[in-house]
Amino acid sequence: MHALRAALAALALTSAFAQDFTEIRIERAVAEHYRYLNSPAWWKEGYLVYADSPTNRVMRWGAGQKPELYLDDAQGASGLAFDGQGRLYICQPRARRVIRLDRNKREQPMAEHYQGKRLNAPNDIVIRKDGAAFFTDPAFGYQQDTRELDFYGVYRLSSKGDPEPVIKWKTRPNGLALSPNGKLLYVSDADRREVHVFDLDRSGAVSGERVFVKSIPGVPGGMCADEKGNIYVAARGLEIYSPDAKPLRTVQLPVAASGCSFGDGDGQSLLVTAGPVMYRLRLDVKGAFQY
Repeated sequence: MHALRAALAALALTSAFAQDFTEIRIERAVAEHYRYLNSPAWWKEGYLVYADSPTNRVMRWGAGQKPELYLDDAQGASGLAFDGQGRLYICQPRARRVIRLDRNKREQPMAEHYQGKRLNAPNDIVIRKDGAAFFTDPAFGYQQDTRELDFYGVYRLSSKGDPEPVIKWKTRPNGLALSPNGKLLYVSDADRREVHVFDLDRSGAVSGERVFVKSIPGVPGGMCADEKGNIYVAARGLEIYSPDAKPLRTVQLPVAASGCSFGDGDGQSLLVTAGPVMYRLRLDVKGAFQY
């Protein structure tokens, strides 16, 4: 009888943490007492960077360590992403540009203009395993009044000059995510409160736009994917969808979420920024890392 109860308990625990996401452990960990955290990004050598946008800082945190300053005067840093060489790309809405830092923190400008006009306010960025990089360019608040472009775009970075707009919207694209195989690009729409998905070919060309999910509660922001292709959307809470857009779970948080990234040594922690706090959620699935 004891063996049967133990087996049933083990089965219940396994089911709770299986792909139905019926139970998720939420830890208030990593970081707190900031102004507004955003855009966590994990690097495989064992540390996380994240932005405290109002204070213009990028912070770094490693397991078992205290957070430390990684970059000061980061111009409202928003989107953060590492490429396969460990270089950090940063969207800087206040400077209206995208920069890249090498591993010695030497700065290189990557995008600032399109056809002679300044970008609106780059906000989020993703980088595919082959190095193809995409960023969103909405405009929020006062940036609406000073923008020079007549569209809100998603751009692909180019080594030959101006970034190339691959999506032009009248509404504002916000967050980005890539499918595990890099063949799908997910874009959240802050105004329509939807997530759209596009096909990506080997060259990074975008096609086949369709709505992935609509009527998202709250304003959808940063996103990430796990190795199974499930999509996590930071909004009023954290919304989790299957690859076929089936709602799997809403994780309620005290304030609206802004971004997410998988991390930790096993890749099974989901780090979620929400206002002044970063939460850690333990899952039974690994993140889809693009390096």
